[in-house]
Amino acid sequence: MSLRRIAAFSDGPTGGNPAGVFVSGELPRAADMQRIAAEVGFSETAFAAPVADGFRVRYFSPESEVPFCGHATIALGAALAMDHGDGVFALSLNEARITVEGRREPGGQFAAALQSPPTRSEAASPALLAEALALFGYVPGDLDPRLPPARIHGGADHILLALRDRGALRAMRYGLEAGRRLMAEHGLVTIALAHAENERHFHTRNAFASGGVYEDPATGASTAALAGYLRDLGWPHGGSITLVQGEDMGQRSRLRAEIGPERGGSIRVSGLARVMDPA
Repeated sequence: MSLRRIAAFSDGPTGGNPAGVFVSGELPRAADMQRIAAEVGFSETAFAAPVADGFRVRYFSPESEVPFCGHATIALGAALAMDHGDGVFALSLNEARITVEGRREPGGQFAAALQSPPTRSEAASPALLAEALALFGYVPGDLDPRLPPARIHGGADHILLALRDRGALRAMRYGLEAGRRLMAEHGLVTIALAHAENERHFHTRNAFASGGVYEDPATGASTAALAGYLRDLGWPHGGSITLVQGEDMGQRSRLRAEIGPERGGSIRVSGLARVMDPA
């Protein structure tokens, strides 16, 4: 068995979102995975074990299991490329089957790409929207009318608040305990905040109080959900979008999402990964 610490969606040799990656002959007991994730202390740790057609994978934050985590999947892709060479690996999650591709890059880095679970989106209920705005101290006039608030899904559930002003995104503040209660009440894994610099480039932030983490510097699951929402909305994405996340917390991360034409179809989310503690 091995435990690696890998920053996914890095901005070259810096930034990215650290994830734990634990690969062993069989998955530990759920209580042990939860304990290990808490000891690692990152927003998520991916646990993987080989099965006949790929790998069985589960994801744990320091406080709870989550159904899907994009950045930990990217980190897992890098780890599997280290162990097995460049390739595409089939992953069986709790609620979906996906793939991750990992390959070595010059300079000791890795590139990885995941195919997300199916996506879906729906308008946010007035009650949920009111609570989410109050949590951050925003008002309806802060929202970008081109991107209506929505409940979005790409393997996990999020609410999206798109802000018309980059400064409002930069000023994001909320109470961790209040955020935890809101997310638990509405079955949300995170709250995604976004600002569209243009039709194909976004700045995002992601509140993850449900997992005991104030903010994630890079979030592949919500990126997939955002991309699926843009497709549902008829947004002129041109087939792909790029995102910068984590910049306002000093961990600049870069993500890319490729958007196919099929409504509800998988989103390909890709980026670089850097090993924080080489094996």
